[in-house]
Amino acid sequence: MRRIQLSHGGGGEEMGALVRDLFYRHFGNEILLKSEDAAVLEVNGKIAFTTDSFTVSPIFFSGGDIGKIAVAGTVNDLAMMGARPLYLSCGFMIEEGLEVEVLERIVSSMAAELAVSGAAIVCGDTKVVPRGAVDKIFINTSGIGEIVCEGISAHALREGDLLLVSRDIGAHGAAILAAREGMELSSHPKSDCATLWPAVEALIQNGIAVRAMRDATRGGVSAVLNEWAAASQVCLEVEEEAVPVCDEVRGLCEMMGFEAVDLANEGTFVAAVDPADAQEALAVLRRSNPAAAQIGTVTLHKQGRVILKTGWGSRRYLELPKGELLPRIC
Repeated sequence: MRRIQLSHGGGGEEMGALVRDLFYRHFGNEILLKSEDAAVLEVNGKIAFTTDSFTVSPIFFSGGDIGKIAVAGTVNDLAMMGARPLYLSCGFMIEEGLEVEVLERIVSSMAAELAVSGAAIVCGDTKVVPRGAVDKIFINTSGIGEIVCEGISAHALREGDLLLVSRDIGAHGAAILAAREGMELSSHPKSDCATLWPAVEALIQNGIAVRAMRDATRGGVSAVLNEWAAASQVCLEVEEEAVPVCDEVRGLCEMMGFEAVDLANEGTFVAAVDPADAQEALAVLRRSNPAAAQIGTVTLHKQGRVILKTGWGSRRYLELPKGELLPRIC
């Protein structure tokens, strides 16, 4: 079995072979294959630029892997700003001894996920560190996207706007927890890890007046809603029973004492839209996932706060998650 050696990060023959035979083979495009110190890019108009690092454990899980999440996570951050994903950079930090076959599986997954949005990795870096310095592999990706819909912002919410989620929530956090703990469940949750640009592009092409969008990653839907309420100084009133949660996630939450609204997602976003466009927006989102739902309304009742209306008719503040619910989740 071939394994990554320190020499694969040393800048010599072994590193050249790894870059040429693995990364170029999967990521090859005209810009990357020029092998320059920096990629020269052409972009028209305004751009969005983002970066993220990925350290998920385990590196393979139901519904995805660290490679898929590295591409989808960065592409999704661009999409949430109304930007068409164009170019990504990719930096690998690899532990000495990682099986080459494992690395190839990760890189192949990344290439497949890039194809969903049409983005391309145009520059990158590889570092190999001694055993124990990292846990198998860490990945950093940065992304550039062309803004095709301006004005989408956490500061743009208005009284009367409606809150939507693109699918059922909490699937990624539940999948990672089940994999990490080796839970024996009758039905295992599957991560929602996915590229969101196709759904976002559909909203834009249908002329939906989107005020804000955000993928509900660490901190889940709770974090998104609280950040929006503070940024726009509005009150977000959410109907608990309207929030879609699949049976597998609901069961795990009941067993572990978690709330689905706090669990991480990697292919689910929250959107605030003009009320006149809400039904059409829902119809568009349900073409991608039938579980998309309207979950609440923007009001001025308690500015800066999120209020959860329970199925029992009571109301409580939905707070930001506290502490580290699940470390090393993305």
